[in-house]
Amino acid sequence: MSLWLCLRFERLPLECLSHAEDRAVIVLERQRVLRANDYAAALGIRAGMGVATLRAMAGDEPCQLLERDREAEARSLQRLCCWAYSITPSLFSYREDCLQLEISGCLALFRGLSPLLAEAASGIASRGFQAHRALAPTPTAAWLLSHADESVAMDSGAALPQRLAGLPLALLEDFSTTVDALRRAGLHSFGDILALPPAALGRRCGAEFRDFLQRALGQREDRRADYQPPPAFSDEYWFGYEVRANGELNPALQLLLQSLCRFLRNTQLQTGEIQWQLLGVDRSLREIRVRSSCRHSDWENWYQLTRVRIERLALSTGVEGITLNCSELHSGELEHSDLFAPRKQREPLAGLLDRLRNRLGLQAVETIGCRDEHLPECALHVGNARPADAPVDDCAQRPFWLLPSPQPLGEHRERLRWQGRLQLLYGPERIEDNWWLEPVSRDYYIARGEQGQYYWVFRDRLARGWFIHGIFA
Repeated sequence: MSLWLCLRFERLPLECLSHAEDRAVIVLERQRVLRANDYAAALGIRAGMGVATLRAMAGDEPCQLLERDREAEARSLQRLCCWAYSITPSLFSYREDCLQLEISGCLALFRGLSPLLAEAASGIASRGFQAHRALAPTPTAAWLLSHADESVAMDSGAALPQRLAGLPLALLEDFSTTVDALRRAGLHSFGDILALPPAALGRRCGAEFRDFLQRALGQREDRRADYQPPPAFSDEYWFGYEVRANGELNPALQLLLQSLCRFLRNTQLQTGEIQWQLLGVDRSLREIRVRSSCRHSDWENWYQLTRVRIERLALSTGVEGITLNCSELHSGELEHSDLFAPRKQREPLAGLLDRLRNRLGLQAVETIGCRDEHLPECALHVGNARPADAPVDDCAQRPFWLLPSPQPLGEHRERLRWQGRLQLLYGPERIEDNWWLEPVSRDYYIARGEQGQYYWVFRDRLARGWFIHGIFA
């Protein structure tokens, strides 16, 4: 049997614009109060008041008046959908301020209803939102019950008609004409209309109203298209106060990165680049780009790289909110690890490169690599750190330290010499190339000197001489 959890964000028009609680914040629509925070409510400001009335109620108290932003509400609801996708893949947004989550299939994952509800409540609170909750076997009934007392709204064991009976018909704003007609007939609650015979209800209210009621009661299928994760990730955090110290940003950074990496794991994606936006109290915007040499979904790694950038940042103005964006998403790859690896390992090279690049800049770190060239002097190159999707070079049996040009080797009693006698250990590796310009034919060997140093030497088959070309580290 289906079980739907409705999360209705009644204060969404306010919470998507401001989380300040140290002053009165009011959201207006058509010069009327739509939503007000607790500070404003304590001054007596209520929904529906005109601007002149609310100014009179506020007196000398400073008030922040904001116009309703439906686009911001839609963005916030989509971010909440992205977060709720970590709880269940069966969900959709409902009306302008609700999420509907089908949770019967994931109760075993959370080991029961109570842990699942606790996880949902924690996630909502950590994002600075408040939600009315309700449980029901249909999404329509769950939305209706989100307007009831929590004891009724969350009592999924009671009969659904009994739970709906006390709700006022005034909730059905989409059927205002029908509701007015029912009110004139003395019917004011769902209990009143549920007591009517179905035939009489259809004649009195019409087919559309009857279908709505049947969907609420589960007598007609009420299924919507499931939410699909977006091609890019975006989430934000509002402090509700002014932040001036870099260290105070850390909890918000952790929360947003955990949200990102949870999204990446749920969608089996990885990323090698993230973008931060610091939103100032003066509406200024500061962008910070953090890159990694390999794609992954490890929030702790991204947190360490982000801290390297944030520690060097001078906050010229207070920060009110943070946004995390990630548009470079790629299919996830399996991570290979050694089952018998020792616990204490040195830091991987990729991690060291990431920290150096984010602390010193992209151009400050260079690596040595190989190109697809036969001649060693053409194959070796020095450049920026290898990008995440570059192939791994195979330079086995070749030194990275090449001389500016091959130097001739001395010979004494048919023994090669370079700062002492040389002993050939490995080879030959024949290289022939450049026949169209100046033919090259060489037999390369690895040689060891008297002091234990290893050299890369070759015999020029055309010039019939020996040369040293490189030194192994």
